[in-house]
Amino acid sequence: MPAIRLDKTRFSYNPATKKARVACISGSTVADKPDTPIRTTVTTQDPIPSNDIYFPIDASERKAFRTRSGKGLTSHQWDVYDYTISIPCGKVTTYKDVSAAVGGSPRSVGNALRTNPFAPYVPCHRVIASSFFIGGFFGEWGKDHKTGTRCNQKLGILLSEGVNFDKKGHLVDPDDFVWRGQ
Repeated sequence: MPAIRLDKTRFSYNPATKKARVACISGSTVADKPDTPIRTTVTTQDPIPSNDIYFPIDASERKAFRTRSGKGLTSHQWDVYDYTISIPCGKVTTYKDVSAAVGGSPRSVGNALRTNPFAPYVPCHRVIASSFFIGGFFGEWGKDHKTGTRCNQKLGILLSEGVNFDKKGHLVDPDDFVWRGQ
């Protein structure tokens, strides 16, 4: 089954209303219509293959969606995932910036991303700590947590996207790599 996803070139997220907006093409004009899903198979420039990931778009699909463990997702988790999709390849943002955009706390954003069932399509690896430290990845925080392999995996993915960190795990040149939203 091909992946059904939002066309990233037509999708935007409005933090003020916490609503996804999709620019729809009708005839020769482009109208901005909220809550109108556009489904497409996305070919992405991201270095991570994400062709087999299904991402529910409309409310009924999201209500019916269940994780591998059989749990549904909260509206906050959907807001976090919708916002995180908009982070461009080669950029990062912070848990604090995501929480400011969608509501909640940086910790609640981290908890939502820790259990992200849509990785790598929802690029949770592009969210770092406010101190510009690499932060967590799949529930592990930094190189000293549990196996330490998840941090190295996140560093490797971000490095392949052109985002650089020092040996201690802090972002090099935040002005060049930090994305602050639309």
